[in-house]
Amino acid sequence: MTERNSKNVWVFVELREGHIAPVVLELLGEGKKLAQGLGEKLCAVVLSDGADASLAEQLGEYGADVVYSVESPLLAKYTTDGFTTALTELIRNERPEILLFGATHVGRDLAPRLAARINTGLTADCTSLALDEETKDLMQTRPAFGGNLMATIRCPEHRPQMATVRPGVMDKAACDKAHKAELIRVAPALTAEDIRTEVVETVVKKLTEIPLTEARVIVSGGLGLGGPEGFALLRRLAARLGGAVGSSRAAVDAGWIDPTHQVGQTGTTVKPDVYIACGISGAIQHLAGMKESKLIVAFNTNPDAPIFEVADYGLVGDYKEVIESLLEKLGEGA
Repeated sequence: MTERNSKNVWVFVELREGHIAPVVLELLGEGKKLAQGLGEKLCAVVLSDGADASLAEQLGEYGADVVYSVESPLLAKYTTDGFTTALTELIRNERPEILLFGATHVGRDLAPRLAARINTGLTADCTSLALDEETKDLMQTRPAFGGNLMATIRCPEHRPQMATVRPGVMDKAACDKAHKAELIRVAPALTAEDIRTEVVETVVKKLTEIPLTEARVIVSGGLGLGGPEGFALLRRLAARLGGAVGSSRAAVDAGWIDPTHQVGQTGTTVKPDVYIACGISGAIQHLAGMKESKLIVAFNTNPDAPIFEVADYGLVGDYKEVIESLLEKLGEGA
């Protein structure tokens, strides 16, 4: 859309088993700042077969001024066609200024299809959002060239301005129980013929570990561990600290640990309270995914390892000796 009579900041609310995905709370926090900078409202958009009123109440508590509940039996499960068609209709009717998605599997699938449908731009995997002081255009910053530099992109001629945002890089919105949202229920002109795929079965994998994006403490390992057996020791420390295990891409590529543990530019971006890097040199792609951690601790035998440049505390030495000593001090199993 090229018309400039757009208004408000929208956040797409991804639901998982009926619950709000964690990245949505981050988007609401960032969206609120943008809405205030524009003097507009923050709107949350939910697509489902019928949103519970308590969901709108929760979104209101986290900053949404308006909740659009787009409802149809055909939206009970996510499909690219169904969600794109329903959301396109709402965008053309309401004309948002900015539309934000989480850079999740759903967000990365839906956002580009939607951008093509409404003829606007999309910046993927953003790590920072801001408004240009003069034009009020959305300045969308993301790593480029493998994380070697940061590119800031804007879309001055088309609306809405669209971006997907990496989970874990922004602060979650503060909860205000007194803040209420206006609930607007929308019935889209959606038919079964609009949807070319059918969800036959959904297989849910039960997590046995804390997701990286939700962990307050992450203990990560790289090639310096010497082999896959090194992660057993990291798991002991993570368990004692109530945290999760991460890894560098090199350790994943070596087949030492599952890719779901990868932290970095091509993995998961994290922002825990404590990030412990063991045997990780600190390639720029890895640093891009964890440098915003509140406290960074690094163990490495190489005193010139780049990881020490971002670490708050660094120790040159064998990670095995350091962790065994830590576990003894922490009273492992006590």
